[in-house]
Amino acid sequence: MRNIAMILTYEGTAYHGWQVQKNAVSVCETMQRAASMVMGHPVKITGCGRTDAGVHARNYVANFRTESRIPTDRIPYALNTHLPHDIVVREAFEVPDAFNAIGSCVKKEYTYQIYNSRIRDPFYVNRACFYPKHLDETVMQDAANRFVGTHDFAAVRSVGTDVKSTVRTVYYFDVERRGELILLRVCADGFLYNMARAMTGTVVYAAEGKFPPESITEILENGNRTAAGPTMPPGGLYMTKLWYQCEEVSFQVG
Repeated sequence: MRNIAMILTYEGTAYHGWQVQKNAVSVCETMQRAASMVMGHPVKITGCGRTDAGVHARNYVANFRTESRIPTDRIPYALNTHLPHDIVVREAFEVPDAFNAIGSCVKKEYTYQIYNSRIRDPFYVNRACFYPKHLDETVMQDAANRFVGTHDFAAVRSVGTDVKSTVRTVYYFDVERRGELILLRVCADGFLYNMARAMTGTVVYAAEGKFPPESITEILENGNRTAAGPTMPPGGLYMTKLWYQCEEVSFQVG
């Protein structure tokens, strides 16, 4: 039995997130259907995280087990033949049996895109959050810096998934403006439900002057969700980088 890892990219507008849903189309369900046809047996795929409905992935890692002897370099071509245009398998390779796409992942990076212009751009619909009020990226970076470190992030999570702890470590939260596009890249050892989008909303509120950047430290300490900023729309969020460590294998994607 081989353990096969895949690197995917997908545009998530048409899907109800990665996780299989009872009454909605998901990326995982679509992938499993294609893989089962190619491998000739039912396939269960493990993904590196539960991206929400409408969220995208420039880089996403998943793995599955198979007895098929299809060469790994042929698997992407075979799968892509059976996948819709908005999901693409870029690479496949064999990994140790202990490798697990979510359990072996030690760090993740998400990038949130804001189209900050007075006029909407139709080419960014569902791919960036349109925000017509000008945002000062210097203030945004000051606010983003307050999230870096090990904290209890209960103030920037949505209720929906039970977790043992809401403490996470954020390694960096960088803000960059490219013309009218603002990119917010956040890397952590794990993310709570809606955490990246709520952190972004809190940074936006600080830039709007609804509270000073230094208030974010107190917001985190108090753990009050209503004191932080809103959860930003899903269309602006992308999974962009992943770091892996497992027995003999160690690699970065993105």
